[in-house]
Amino acid sequence: MKFTFLITEDCFYSGVIGLLDTFGIANLWHQKLTGCRENRFEVELVSVDDGPVTGSGCIELKAHRTIKEAETPEYIILPPVWPSPNMGRQLNDTVTDWLVRNNKVAVPIAAVCTGSFLLAETGLLDGRLATTNWQFARKFQHLFPKVRLKPEMILTEDDRLICTGAATAYFNLALRLIERYGTEDLAKVCSKALLIEPNRTSQAPYFLEHHKIKHNDTDIMKAQGFMEDNYRELKVVNEIADFVGISSRHFKRRFKQATGYSPLTYLQDIRIEQAKKKLESTMDSIEEITQQIGYENTSTFRRLFKDRTSLSPREYRDKFSRRI
Repeated sequence: MKFTFLITEDCFYSGVIGLLDTFGIANLWHQKLTGCRENRFEVELVSVDDGPVTGSGCIELKAHRTIKEAETPEYIILPPVWPSPNMGRQLNDTVTDWLVRNNKVAVPIAAVCTGSFLLAETGLLDGRLATTNWQFARKFQHLFPKVRLKPEMILTEDDRLICTGAATAYFNLALRLIERYGTEDLAKVCSKALLIEPNRTSQAPYFLEHHKIKHNDTDIMKAQGFMEDNYRELKVVNEIADFVGISSRHFKRRFKQATGYSPLTYLQDIRIEQAKKKLESTMDSIEEITQQIGYENTSTFRRLFKDRTSLSPREYRDKFSRRI
């Protein structure tokens, strides 16, 4: 299998170079396991023009050929792109036509991290499952409402279109491709050689909740501050509505319109984020943390925590604690 990497101005080269190195290491292990001197995987870089392409960190890469010369590649990989006001409007017609044309003839396309914005621009993801860097999930949903975004997922695949989550999720893409176009044994060896967790399926444990969402509703901003300061004592949403002097029904509607969340979900997120911090930095028991963040029932807290993070509180502590 030959993987064709599109390189663009200001793309993150870690998502390109990391995959190039991974396929190179896979080739070495393939030769070691089989005794065959031939490579299992080939790679090439393509760009719109002939000249070098400057990516993140002012690093220049020279493409092997242009996309015009790579009319029918075997497999296309799109790079992560630098966050900018132009996200969602970064492709020119030449690249868009190239991607759409190859999709029509069943060429698989993978988008790494924020490269999903490039793929979504083409319209190919409309109605299909996708993921992206969790930090830009809200922006993605706003720009591409027709895409079935699952930001908690490390990797999605729908009709030959693959998307990955944030940063090092490209390793999970590499393992899938090595297993698919190599062998299961080769993927297992590469997983161990590169210290990749093969069963990692969710990026939810890494989410940082965005509590201070910017908007222009001063009453709701006041309510957000009140919730952040009093999350332990609050029992019902009506207390928050009373604090800002708005009827409960009207408050819920305005809160959702301003933040994108219901007041209850927002309050739960604040509490879960505080629980994460305590699990990471203290050795307090789960029962103690339950009380500290405003819940009375430990079972309720455990269920909510796992629903938000995909891990139990104990599993989260084992994974992220700085005090173990």
